[in-house]
Amino acid sequence: MSDLGRKDITEQAQEKLTPDSQKSTTDKISESTTSTTDKIGGALQPGDSKSTTQDLSDTARSTVDDAQGQGKTLLEQVEQVASDAAQYVSETAKDIANKISESTK
Repeated sequence: MSDLGRKDITEQAQEKLTPDSQKSTTDKISESTTSTTDKIGGALQPGDSKSTTQDLSDTARSTVDDAQGQGKTLLEQVEQVASDAAQYVSETAKDIANKISESTK
């Protein structure tokens, strides 16, 4: 599920998993355009208004983009994304636990 006007995480994964050799020029241009639009949308949309999956997707994409800019290998990128995702889930769980605790006082 994606936020309004944003790319769904499954669509993003499908685009990454489909080899460029199997994509038409139109598909490549479309993906590039919608990915750029989605990146801009992710940067402009406040974090507290994003769904959990959209926030996780944006965090993962940002991590991969940063890793690519730093010349990291694919394995290093995957490790970083997994680490960031685990940290995000942990922080979200703590936030939820704190809210539950505060609401029962």
